[in-house]
Amino acid sequence: MRRTLALFKLVIAVSSFIAFSTQAEPAISGETREAQALLRTIQSAAQKLNYSGTFIYQQGSQVRTSRITHLSEGKNELEKLEVLDGQPREYIRSNDEVICYVPDTKTLLVEKRVSQDVFPAIIAANADALTEHYTVRKGESGRIAGYDCQSVILEPKDDLRYGYRLWAEKSTGLLLRAQTVNEAGEVIEQISFTQLSIGNVDRNRVKPTIGNTRGWRVENAVMAQADLSNWNVKRMPAGFRRTRELKRMVSDVPVQTGAVPAQREVSQIVYSDGLAAISIFIEPGTQSRTEGSLQQGAMNVVGKRQGEFWLTIVGEVPSTAIRQVANSIEYKPNK
Repeated sequence: MRRTLALFKLVIAVSSFIAFSTQAEPAISGETREAQALLRTIQSAAQKLNYSGTFIYQQGSQVRTSRITHLSEGKNELEKLEVLDGQPREYIRSNDEVICYVPDTKTLLVEKRVSQDVFPAIIAANADALTEHYTVRKGESGRIAGYDCQSVILEPKDDLRYGYRLWAEKSTGLLLRAQTVNEAGEVIEQISFTQLSIGNVDRNRVKPTIGNTRGWRVENAVMAQADLSNWNVKRMPAGFRRTRELKRMVSDVPVQTGAVPAQREVSQIVYSDGLAAISIFIEPGTQSRTEGSLQQGAMNVVGKRQGEFWLTIVGEVPSTAIRQVANSIEYKPNK
């Protein structure tokens, strides 16, 4: 069967080549090539540079301030992310291991990083592949956090994804600001450095602020690869590819102070087009919940019951796209 499928694909590929070999490929302008090159630089700069700065994340009416310190040592990355608003949180990352310090409950949350598309490293795919579903061009120059920047504009080629404006520091390519733009050209989400230093980061700055955690509760996030092939989306927006299938234990917020939080297993399927992501969370539909939807900034969420399961669909895409996904999810039980 596998050989038959491979042969079929080969026949299709050859037929397509013969049909289109006489057609000239559309020319890529010099400006587009420059924009693509800058996207590639943005993709690597956040991982290879040493930097420390404060950034503000605006999502709808919510505004959060954080401080990030990143250190690259050969093939190793060390990073410290401090949440500066509300309850204190501190995330220490060594390559793909992340420890979250939660002082108010004296808890250490230990987990593996499953994605690398976190500001300022927001591009998760090959930068050149983004031109398939976005028109990419250079924008205006500007100044952010004291640095001269060059912007890149990504305009969606359909109405099932948002547009983006990215500002990169001119000499290093480090991303300093990212804006998500709706179909009306309005900024609906933004993340931007307000203070930043690049280079010469003291290694002590990526160490946890809290030195003594004796007596703290340690929670290890049990996360594993999962086979969720019996779940399918018939009408996933073009360009969104299935990138991860996971299952994890999720802790519920305890009703009583001091109570041990109850845990439940949740499966997750992640789709991405290289910038935006859509996740489908799957769990048994045993709890009493109300179906519905909500929007916060660029994020749209739909909760629905499907058979014996409860599904939560979360995406950095317009509401039209998230509804299209939610209404076309199929489940085929194993025979």
